Amino acid sequence: MKWTSWLALAALLAVGGFVIYAGFHAGAVRCDVCMEFRGRTACRAVEGATEQEARAGATTNACALLASGVTETMACQRAEPVSSTCRRP
Repeated sequence: MKWTSWLALAALLAVGGFVIYAGFHAGAVRCDVCMEFRGRTACRAVEGATEQEARAGATTNACALLASGVTETMACQRAEPVSSTCRRP
């Protein structure tokens, strides 16, 4: 086997190992967030490594359904959530 084949195999194993490692450590915290913007409400749940990461992801996902354009999206994400709960899965 040529050294390039070994290098490709090593890269494949490294990527596979990272995917497995990340899969086991991705859902340390689950946050459910409900956002209200311009009279509409959307709720989303996200799992993340930290509470801050999960809460931000859920907020972003909920605002993606409620706002259009950069300005509205930023305004929605700055608003206080209607409800927000986080827990360890």
